[in-house]
Amino acid sequence: MKRYFKIIFTVFIMLLLFSVCASALSKMGSRSEEVRSIQQALKSRGYYKGNIDGIFGTATKNAVTAFQRDNGLKVDGIAGKETLKALNIADANLNSYGGYSSADYELLARIISAEARGEPYLGQVAVGAVVLNRIEHPSFPDTLSGVVYQRGAFSCLNDGQFYEPISDSAYKAASDAINGLDPSGGAIYYYNPAKSTNKWIFSRPVITTIGDHRFCS
Repeated sequence: MKRYFKIIFTVFIMLLLFSVCASALSKMGSRSEEVRSIQQALKSRGYYKGNIDGIFGTATKNAVTAFQRDNGLKVDGIAGKETLKALNIADANLNSYGGYSSADYELLARIISAEARGEPYLGQVAVGAVVLNRIEHPSFPDTLSGVVYQRGAFSCLNDGQFYEPISDSAYKAASDAINGLDPSGGAIYYYNPAKSTNKWIFSRPVITTIGDHRFCS
């Protein structure tokens, strides 16, 4: 009997610690990559105006509170499970994006939204797949942020589109791309023939065309 109660007590303590750790990531004073994701998501929706520094300070709390109020959530200034879900961010302790962090997921959704806004859904997924394909290719950086921020890789970082609000379809497209959907057929480049002035890109073998984009190797 004593052993039984000891097991129950141990499980209770573990659950309590798990709960504390989970909430610590989203309360005042906490610092983490998850907080950066929260700030980025709030900023893309117009709620947060500060720096993306990963520190859950007053400005972040106020942004969370405003978001909760506008979205019918419990208004407590804490980015709990329901608030994270509404922001399309996975709980830090339950997060699983095919090996990618929630910050990577947010970044992939942002580049998809900026580069493929107005494109067919499969075209959006294909853009996300190209980003992921580059990570695995020896000619490109081996991290998602490295690929996205590689100098000259994406024009949206220079024309302001990158900082526009992220569309809901881009979040879904990012999830599908991370989960292995690749309508591009393994492409590592894409371009819009009506807008591109780069002669070199026209020399690349075309794998498929989706919407206004040609995807190539």
